[in-house]
Amino acid sequence: MKVALIQSAPKLSRSNLADVLALVESNKSADVVVFPELALSGYLLQDKLYEDAWKIDELDDLKKASEACDIVIGAALWDEGHVYNSALYFSQGQLLHIHHKNHLPTYGMFEEGRYFSAGNEIISFQTPHGNAVMVICEDVWRAETMAEIAASDAEVVYVLAASPARDFTEEGISIESQWDALLKSTALLSHNYVVFVNRVGFEDGLGFWGGSRVISPMGKIEQRLSLFECEEKICSLDGRLKKLGRYLVKNR
Repeated sequence: MKVALIQSAPKLSRSNLADVLALVESNKSADVVVFPELALSGYLLQDKLYEDAWKIDELDDLKKASEACDIVIGAALWDEGHVYNSALYFSQGQLLHIHHKNHLPTYGMFEEGRYFSAGNEIISFQTPHGNAVMVICEDVWRAETMAEIAASDAEVVYVLAASPARDFTEEGISIESQWDALLKSTALLSHNYVVFVNRVGFEDGLGFWGGSRVISPMGKIEQRLSLFECEEKICSLDGRLKKLGRYLVKNR
């Protein structure tokens, strides 16, 4: 299975859709193309949220593009009268699954709880490339999320993020090492591949650090993208590792 990590810098504009379609076209040799959190919308929408949030029927171009490869992408999305921070999975011309972010940070620099409604479930779903789970950024910082993923029948976990850079030290960015611990724990506890795609760029003083990566079911970083730069990379996931993880769980 080949997965394209698209470490992009979305704008606070609906013009992101045209950019996304171009990136899908240039990476359609992958089986799945994965974008960051709110890649269709930008992060700091604030009072523009209700004007710029997408309706599902406005995303038919993504359905069409998914006839060539599956697409995982983040968007501000209208759903039954509420606006959610959502992850969407498109495949074979259809929208297969939507995950609404469960945990909306409202501390420090974050204000998501003021603007978005919160989802309340994490569900695995079937794709042409195995069962999958999608979660968004803060979701992973909760023990209950890891427990739900580990209890599911997923084989791949897609983590979409818009994580700002903070806590710079001589050794690097503390937030990167914290994310590493969370992603490796998720992979090891669930015996799944974890595909983490984080955005880059700047919005109103916030700088996003990127560093997207693929973690194997054994907790090893197999691929890592650069910090602070837009980058695209197609990576291969080894299905044998997923099967080994399942075997180990059954035989404990």
